[in-house]
Amino acid sequence: MPWDQRVKRRLKLRDLDTIAVVAQSGSMARAAGQLSVSQPAISKAIADVEQTLGIPLFERTARGVEPTLYGRALIKWSAVVFDDLRQGVNEIEFLNDPTVGQVRVGVTEPMQGGFIPTVIDRLTRRHPRIAIEVSPASNWGDQLQQLRTRNVDLQIGRLMQPLQEDDLETEALFNDRPSIVASPRHRLAKQRKLKLAELADELWSLPPPRSNVAGRMVAEAFRMQGLEFPKNAVITPSIQVHWGLLATGRYLAVFPASLLQLGQHQMPLKVLPVRWPIDRTPVGITILKHRVLSPVAQLFIEHARQVARMIKEPKLRGEA
Repeated sequence: MPWDQRVKRRLKLRDLDTIAVVAQSGSMARAAGQLSVSQPAISKAIADVEQTLGIPLFERTARGVEPTLYGRALIKWSAVVFDDLRQGVNEIEFLNDPTVGQVRVGVTEPMQGGFIPTVIDRLTRRHPRIAIEVSPASNWGDQLQQLRTRNVDLQIGRLMQPLQEDDLETEALFNDRPSIVASPRHRLAKQRKLKLAELADELWSLPPPRSNVAGRMVAEAFRMQGLEFPKNAVITPSIQVHWGLLATGRYLAVFPASLLQLGQHQMPLKVLPVRWPIDRTPVGITILKHRVLSPVAQLFIEHARQVARMIKEPKLRGEA
């Protein structure tokens, strides 16, 4: 039987969705409850797809059911089907009314404090009915997972250099330079010259040095100066915690230039006169290669480019 008759005309979106829910819940009974259908209806949907494809989709275990190798492959590509369908519906809505639609953006923590709110503000001032879903990701692995499961349309954050993933495309937006910051009330805020070694024993609020791109960059900067990662540190990926600890006047943190320029509405900060041993790092957009983005996602990217052009890189002492 030709493919279009055996599969294309027999597979139903509802059955593919059912299979995904069963795999996620690990139980036909739980899936039936989530979908508000009977368990026999769940079994029949799975059996129909298995008969159409001629392969087993699930293995029965003492704990419930688990997808087979074939089941995992079908679930992975079903997610692509549903994502493309969603993009198609969004595009139809956009063509019908270009002021509406949805975009889902994955972001790293530093981008949440300044860059992303600025992009959203500019975009929604022109298109107030566009819906935007922002999903934080604290490390590169989470960013990849969000993209590959199509839970987000694009990621914005520091770009991995060099990029080793064949299924991704990146676009650099601007270069960010880290700075050591403190509250204007911090005892070192009025110093005219400082060395990183002089700050080793200060109180710090820093990102995780192992699981976080920014944290690894901070750890590498200290290592390059022959220093250990600060022991008197609060370790967290949360920008809000960093802001809160800086506000006490006792802590130091490392913030990128974009956050200092675009996030100053939260509280004034003092950039300490310390030469950071790691130079500028690229920030940009990462998307899945060959994925067709909706018009609304493309609008978001265009506004991100506009905001990126606003960012000015601070110069260090001795630079022309």
